[in-house]
Amino acid sequence: MQLTSASAATAAPDGGLASRVFDRLDARLEVGLDLPVALALSGGGDSMALLDLAAIWARRRGRRLLAITVDHGLNPDSARWNSLAEQAARARGADWRGVRWDGPRPSSGLPAAARTARHALIADVARAAGARVVLFAHTQSDVAEADWMRARGSSLGRVRAWSPSPAWPQGRGLMLLRPLLSESRDGVRTYLRERDLGWVEDPGNADDHYARSRARRDLTARGEGAALTPALRPIRGPAPTVSSTGVVRVSRAASGRTLAVAAVCAGGGSRPPRGERLARLLVRLAAGEDFTAAMCGARIEAVGPVVTLLREAGEFARHPPGSPVAPSGPVSGAVLVWDGRFELSGLPAGTRVAAAAGRQAQLSPADRDRLGRLPAAVRPTVPVLIREGSPAPLLAGQAGRVRSLVGQRLALALDETTREADLADAPHGASTPDLLFSD
Repeated sequence: MQLTSASAATAAPDGGLASRVFDRLDARLEVGLDLPVALALSGGGDSMALLDLAAIWARRRGRRLLAITVDHGLNPDSARWNSLAEQAARARGADWRGVRWDGPRPSSGLPAAARTARHALIADVARAAGARVVLFAHTQSDVAEADWMRARGSSLGRVRAWSPSPAWPQGRGLMLLRPLLSESRDGVRTYLRERDLGWVEDPGNADDHYARSRARRDLTARGEGAALTPALRPIRGPAPTVSSTGVVRVSRAASGRTLAVAAVCAGGGSRPPRGERLARLLVRLAAGEDFTAAMCGARIEAVGPVVTLLREAGEFARHPPGSPVAPSGPVSGAVLVWDGRFELSGLPAGTRVAAAAGRQAQLSPADRDRLGRLPAAVRPTVPVLIREGSPAPLLAGQAGRVRSLVGQRLALALDETTREADLADAPHGASTPDLLFSD
């Protein structure tokens, strides 16, 4: 571990790296908004540089900055690192929150599990504070390392400058912004030294047990890592449409990226499809074949020019979602997420959320009529409410407020938003037309 000076230069930087980062922040974020911008702060060099830059930008633009540090509990020095991160954040006028990962440690795939937990914890804190955007300090060097790992079989996803939080459902409605993504790690370290800023060197970065460390060592030895990942293919064909029950329709000519994202959103999960599985479906679509398939918890029906994606009832039955219960006491602000597809609020205390499957005959005639208007494959997978002291279930939307999350999630994933301002009309959830069964 290396700790450099913790003092910060007093003069605000202009030009060079600072100017480029300020321009990227200005292009995405609002000015003078009374909501914080969140920032993932590990204490490492990249995040400490971004903290310094973002704090200067926030002061100039009238925004609050919230730095969030996750302690994975994987290093005995982590408490000291957290203290350094807190001191650095508060010295720059930012608020700070520290959270700890206390979940089980897998016997294999620890970096991936830690990364997933980190995103979820950061999303929870950011949403609770009212933030819409979280800044991450990934650089061009991180992109090159991820490309190196993918070339050797890793399923690590590609990072983009502006993308939705990968944590689901914790990160719903949150966007990630990476203003250092086109900068090199060496350039960021130069900025830190010029500003006399301190950072932590995690010894895990040199541990060859981890693929990321091997990638960093190999690319450094070869002097590589400057090339950014090629841009993703643009969306082809008409824009997808989404119903209030989370049924997605896309063109048969849609790109693989669109099909993959649509399947993840319709299925309510967070794991993207395997490349070979997606490739086989694209071949069948290109050949004009009509078929039914399943992927990512979604049922895929290709008929003529349209591909319909909805929750797969068979997968739904094999792995049923949990049954969240509205808490006792004041519940006006309580929000429940069910099956990764619906957000429920304003429910009476003690109300349990369950699937319509197996309960359709118990619904009232009016609710059975509402349900009967839906496609048969959709009916078992919509939520019903089980109320305390009432034997009959109630179709969700007849008590409290229920909205589909699929529409907004798909819009964010397909780059239909470009700025923080685009999130203002529907923070942390689907937009008003996505209300379920709002007669």
